Amino acid sequence: MKRSWLLFSQTVTVLLAVWFVVLTLKPEWVQGVQRSANGITLLQASTHDAGTRSASSLSGAAQKASPAVVSINTSKNRQKKSETQNPWSRYFHGDPEEDNSTGLGSGVIVSPEGHILTNNHVVEEADDIEVVLTDGRRALAKVIGTDPDSDLALLKINLDKLPVIVLGQSEGLRVGDVALAIGNPFGVGQTVTSGIVSALGRNQLGINTFENFIQTDAAINPGNSGGALVDVNGHLIGINTAIYSRSGGNMGIGFAIPVATAMSVLKDLLKDGKVTRGWLGVEPQELSPELAETFNLPSSTGKEALQGVVITGVLQNGPAAKAGIRPGDVIVQVNNQAIANVSELLANVANLQPGTQAKLKVWRRQGLTELSVTPSQRPSPRPR
Repeated sequence: MKRSWLLFSQTVTVLLAVWFVVLTLKPEWVQGVQRSANGITLLQASTHDAGTRSASSLSGAAQKASPAVVSINTSKNRQKKSETQNPWSRYFHGDPEEDNSTGLGSGVIVSPEGHILTNNHVVEEADDIEVVLTDGRRALAKVIGTDPDSDLALLKINLDKLPVIVLGQSEGLRVGDVALAIGNPFGVGQTVTSGIVSALGRNQLGINTFENFIQTDAAINPGNSGGALVDVNGHLIGINTAIYSRSGGNMGIGFAIPVATAMSVLKDLLKDGKVTRGWLGVEPQELSPELAETFNLPSSTGKEALQGVVITGVLQNGPAAKAGIRPGDVIVQVNNQAIANVSELLANVANLQPGTQAKLKVWRRQGLTELSVTPSQRPSPRPR
């Protein structure tokens, strides 16, 4: 046994010595090592290693979603107008000061028939809309419908064998989930950036009339408007819409419209070319603790605590006025749905069917009152 062990140890020693000599004098004989013309030794990964992706790589999601994300080129003729400095940027790449201006945005192919979701502000007032695919194909797009209140638009192109994105579930998102933003920032070409879902349900930002944004820190810049926000599976979870920036560039605060909202708008645009929403004709205001005390609402610490939105103005002869709603009323429920803030009031009223009677519960004179109201169709927003 001792003799065998001695023989084994001597063999190993000789092999290590040979390996050292070869590695020193002839490294090119060793797989993965190459010597350049000037004698510098370089290490080269094997073909097998080069094709291996780490478990944390997001290349699969990017490759799956990217073909369905398109660039959108627009041209429009409009009068020169000044713009005030605004920290809310809609990352739309173009020069608004030119009479004959061009713009660049992004879009997402959502159907094999050629339907593309993008932002309304990308195609607003555009005379010509050109869609450019990642494979180099180009096509003029037709506007199926727009919804300025949510800043969404639906386009259609006529091309065969279109790549289509897979729709994800924005309702199941959690803060901290990984997200990829895909678009064409500054016109440099399709770009993929990664980050996380920073917050959900962002509203009252003053960007759109109806806001329920996904916030992300994935880098997005001018030209990304209408592009895709996707999850780690490459599934669409949002349409990129705006960023908060004092410089016009990315500062790590971006916002996307959830895919659930986008699909709801898409269905209405396909059906009618517009989105029909309920409307009451009231001016709502957030109910602060001081106002709640002024209106004698039950204490927030009590068992019957109430939340709501105070009405500061009622449009004459509007649906609310006809239903008996008065300034100073606090709306606490719409069709048995509790209302906690102005965004919830707008969303619940928008979901009402115009011409169909609905129930409102209001706090008035230290008591609850139930009113019946017949909402009208929400008027179209004035052009910006």
